[in-house]
Amino acid sequence: MSLDKIIFLIKRPKAILHIVAATALGFFICASFGAGVAYAKTNEQAAWSDIEARGANQEVYFHAWGGDPQINRYIQWVADQLDQQYHIKLHHVKLTDTSEAVSRVLAEKSAANDHNGQVDLVWINGENFAAMAKHQLLTPNWVPQLPNFSLTDPDNNPAMTRDFGVPTQGMEAPWGKAALTFYYDNLVSQTPPQTLPQLSQWTQQHPGRFTYPKPPDFLAMSFLKYALIVLNSSQPAAIKNLLYQPATAQSQALLLPVLWQYLDKLHPNLWRKGQHFMSSGMALRRLMGDSELALAFTFSAADVPAAVARFDLPDSIRSYRMRDGSLSNIHFIAIPYNATHIDSAKLAVNFLLSPEAQAKKQQPSVWGDTSVIAQSQLPATQQAWFQPPTQSHPSAIIANQDSSPALSEPDPSWTKVIATQWLQRYGVMR
Repeated sequence: MSLDKIIFLIKRPKAILHIVAATALGFFICASFGAGVAYAKTNEQAAWSDIEARGANQEVYFHAWGGDPQINRYIQWVADQLDQQYHIKLHHVKLTDTSEAVSRVLAEKSAANDHNGQVDLVWINGENFAAMAKHQLLTPNWVPQLPNFSLTDPDNNPAMTRDFGVPTQGMEAPWGKAALTFYYDNLVSQTPPQTLPQLSQWTQQHPGRFTYPKPPDFLAMSFLKYALIVLNSSQPAAIKNLLYQPATAQSQALLLPVLWQYLDKLHPNLWRKGQHFMSSGMALRRLMGDSELALAFTFSAADVPAAVARFDLPDSIRSYRMRDGSLSNIHFIAIPYNATHIDSAKLAVNFLLSPEAQAKKQQPSVWGDTSVIAQSQLPATQQAWFQPPTQSHPSAIIANQDSSPALSEPDPSWTKVIATQWLQRYGVMR
């Protein structure tokens, strides 16, 4: 301390009291802040302990798509783990389309059933999430309560809290990541198309060997949204960015014509000359297994080698991603606002976000669904769980994975617009 400062303090004894008081206050604030953090942390732990106590020994009805045997087996494994840990009985209610669960919850709300809903959990994203959020059909602000949600590193990974660009506001928890993946029979064609223009050329050279499902099937819409984004990629930024805003009459007029022009040219060279479209993505794989098709696509890349291992697909199948981009998204789990077993549902989702469950789900032989956990949040021993297998079938190796740009999902409103207009143009008598 300088001499001038000492003299000032001698002459002004009250100043000494101010400094002592300020110093004490500073220590008090620091101590209080530390105690406050510890208190908040203790409160969070206590609150989660209460959820564990209330949620144990209950049933949970998980409404999820049931069209894939691998995924169904994984959900059964989850059910076994929840039974062991919490004596929770998880029932997989297998859906053909997620909209079935949305309609059920909406009907319950219309009937004023606000506490005893039949849907405890729903596997959801995109337009179904937007619809449920719009009609206030989801439990809000529950996701931050999950201890394992922090493993997704949401502060540095905003994709964990946005669904098709729409903020989730704690209404749904991320579960996995996926991207549109193509696969082909290399005995028929060793040079599959790498871009949309090449796909059109390839179908001319191999008529009847490619197709896609009929909208509004999820896989059909994934292909059409991928095409819409890529075909408009040369548009000015102000125009192509309209895809990430609610669809309007003006934006539809600017963006959709190029899609219909492309499909008009593509359809005559599709399976059955584009006069018939199968109703589901699963049928697409069956046609590949029967060798009627030589090129197809999936949103579950691990399903391809698994189907080869089951002899549902020939051994000559290979996988790749398009060079002009791969439609990518995160899928989520939500709890309806009137779920009967909300606390049990939270326990189930927290387990789904555990390193154990996420690592198992990512194994190609189990599901192959990419984890949403940020591995930087894990100790080295758990990071090792996520390492890819040293040996795998050639069909599991995804060519062009690193050189294929990830394409973000458009605003959910585009899904309905595309499906409606597709059915008007191509759906009559199909």
